[in-house]
This record gives sequence, C-alpha cells and structure tokens, in this order.
Amino acid sequence: MSKVVLITGASSGIGKSIGEFLTDKGLFVFGTSRNPERYENSKFELLQLDVSDVVSIRKAIQTVIDRQGRLDVLVNNAGAGITGPIEETPMEAIKQNFETNFFGPINVIKAVLPQMRQQNSGLIINITSIAGYMGLPYRGIYSASKGALELITEAMRMEIKDFNVQMANVAPGDFATNIAAGRYHAPLLDNSPYKTPYGNTLQLMNEHVDGGKDPQLMAKAIFKIINTRNPRIHYKVGEFMQQFSIVLKRILPDKVYEKMLQNHYKL
Repeated sequence: MSKVVLITGASSGIGKSIGEFLTDKGLFVFGTSRNPERYENSKFELLQLDVSDVVSIRKAIQTVIDRQGRLDVLVNNAGAGITGPIEETPMEAIKQNFETNFFGPINVIKAVLPQMRQQNSGLIINITSIAGYMGLPYRGIYSASKGALELITEAMRMEIKDFNVQMANVAPGDFATNIAAGRYHAPLLDNSPYKTPYGNTLQLMNEHVDGGKDPQLMAKAIFKIINTRNPRIHYKVGEFMQQFSIVLKRILPDKVYEKMLQNHYKL
C-alpha cells in the first residue's frame, strides 16, 4: 500500500521538490498552499492550508483522511524567512515569523496526531534549518524560530513514542529556491547604525541562496527517512562546511566560534 503523505508549503521550493519526488516514487502525496488555485499544473494535489489558521489545518487533514482513510507521513515544511537587526525589526514581524515557523508546525502536529494514534503508526518530519543551531547575525529571529522547532521535536519524540509515531528533524542549509523573494526584510534605513553591516550581510545571504544546492537533495533525504525503520532525531542536508559548522560550535570555545561567524559575515 502506498504511503499517504501530507506536505505543508508545497507549492514551491523545497516542498514542491519533495512532493514531486515522492509522487514519482509512487507515494500518494497531498501538498498544501495558502492559495492552491494559483498552481493548477501541480504534479500532486494541493489543498488550502494556512499554518496560522487552525480551522484550515483541520479541514485539510480531514480531507486527506476522508479520501484515503489514513495519513502516514507529515512533512512540516511551511516556513518563512526573516532578516534584519533585531533592534529594528518590528515586534509584529517577529511574532508573525514565529507564528509561521514555530506555532504553525505545532498546530499541524496536534491535528495529525489523533489519526496517527488511531492507526498506531505515523511519521512526522519537521523541516528546520542549519541556522537553527546557531544565532546568526541579522537572522537571529529566524535562527530562534527554527531552533525552537528543533527542541520541540526532541521533546515530542519521547511523548509520542508509545503511540508508535516517530518524529525527526531535517535541517537544510542553503538551497537554490525562491525563499529570498518571500523573506521579510527589515528596512535598510539610511540613518540606521546597522546600515553598512546589515546591507553587506543581506547581500551575502542572497548570494548563498542563489548558489545553493539543488532541492532534489532534500527530496531524496526525505524519501530515505520515510523508508528508514528507526529515523534519527536530527538530519542535516547541505554544503559540507554548513554541516561542519554545527560540529565546530560543539567543540570550539564560544568566543572563538563567534569570531569565526563574524569573519564569515565580514562583521
């Protein structure tokens, strides 16, 4: 029996690549988008879902269950980027980012667990970020929201193991997607004391995304995890040095690691 998969944020970027790859592999895929009517040529069906709207979450999940009678895999992929000096980033934008990157995935997890518990089986994969392992300058809010999801996964794995439901994190590095176009940017103000370092860092971030890896690597990693009997807690996918930076953070003194990041971002 083909596994039934639900992928949030699947109309573009990493989510779309995962959905297309899993569809080609014979899995029954439902994706979600806030505006699915804009993507009529999607290879898999897109359902309307906004991770900040609990009613739309429940409706989409119920549609999957009504159609297929089960839900085997949730890929919590929907997310949003945010950049800016924390001092100058509006609190409303900070809260909205956590709504999308942290509270939203939790809402979706809560909505799928009753069905997975009833099945006595299921897998939840949370797409986080290598940025969630460290506080990156001018991406501190993004780092914090993704880091929080990493820790929630560690806790929930232990809480849901008795239901035969598994959970894992997949932290991508920089991939060639359109995330930069949809990212919230705190305004680059002419009179800001952060104008020069923020502007330089913003340019560097965009260059990293433009030169990022092919999202197919993420799709292949997700497919492999789905077919793993006992998935690990944490997976990292991306450039070697981006993955190795997590190792360095564990072994280097804090100030040495901080200096390394400052040199990288030319701060």
